[in-house]
Amino acid sequence: MGGERNVRAGPKGPRSSNFAPRTLGPIGSLLVSSISQPLFVTEPFPPSARARLGTMLRGKWRLDEILGAGGMATVYSSTHRNGRRAAIKVLHPELARNADMVERFVDEGYYANRVGHRGAVRVLDDDIDDDGTVFLVMELLRGETLEDRRERHGGRLPCHDVLCIMERAIDVLVAAHAKGIIHCDLKPANLFVTEAGKVKVLDFGMAGLLEAVPGLRGIPAGTPPFMPPEQAYGRWDEVDARSDVWALGATMFTLLTGQYLHEAPTYHQALWAAGTQRAPSLGAVGIPFAPPLIALVDRALEPEPHLRWQDAASLQTAVRNAWFQIHGRISEVTAA
Repeated sequence: MGGERNVRAGPKGPRSSNFAPRTLGPIGSLLVSSISQPLFVTEPFPPSARARLGTMLRGKWRLDEILGAGGMATVYSSTHRNGRRAAIKVLHPELARNADMVERFVDEGYYANRVGHRGAVRVLDDDIDDDGTVFLVMELLRGETLEDRRERHGGRLPCHDVLCIMERAIDVLVAAHAKGIIHCDLKPANLFVTEAGKVKVLDFGMAGLLEAVPGLRGIPAGTPPFMPPEQAYGRWDEVDARSDVWALGATMFTLLTGQYLHEAPTYHQALWAAGTQRAPSLGAVGIPFAPPLIALVDRALEPEPHLRWQDAASLQTAVRNAWFQIHGRISEVTAA
């Protein structure tokens, strides 16, 4: 059931907080087409990714097993020549030929480490192999994502599990938002429960998109079932902490119901639905949820940002209040 997965950390130290917006220019469409893929593929993996198995990076990291692959990169469990284990995230070769893409890929480590919370995956290092392979060295986790967990439980998780896990995940976002970092891609596949019952937030790789507003205006990026309307329309100057709140609401909706907010057969139809269709009420799906839970999720999913919970701290308080009203007290997270 549980397995080793990637987590990031990075003792490279924080960069200056004065990040200057960068225009993506001609690579805007390349970035979006690669980063906005809706699925994190578990199998079958592309031949180019499988071909790397057993090879060495920088003569010291052996790539042992593919943990997953997405639009930008493939993640491997790896062993250092001194026996240390880690996760290695390798940028796809076609993207590694673009200097701006490489910079944004490497930026993931700086954003994750700047959060300064034990629930943010640590990125330990970044490097380039002699053949031009760009990679991140990340903390290796043992456990499962919430996407894996819900599939293991038949598609849905119990209310008490969802509230307990989300309360801890939101704590990471409170820290991130305090540093001006918006995740932009929160979903069950990016929330992780370790075998020790610790909750981790994965993949801050899209956080840097807000710096690229001049080059991305009007271009959507993200995972459509978990994208708020402003992100689906590519209105990046409107994306803020309340956008992450919406994504967390969509995540809770899917974990509780086993359904996406809008079912659509293709990526582009899902994107259209995210931008134009109001999220259904949690109380309208035919499952008898408690009124405090319905109110919590429905407010997070308001299409107008000013009507949502206004920040992660407010959402966390609302999750705690719902828990107390329904269950009495917050319990420990059940280990993966």
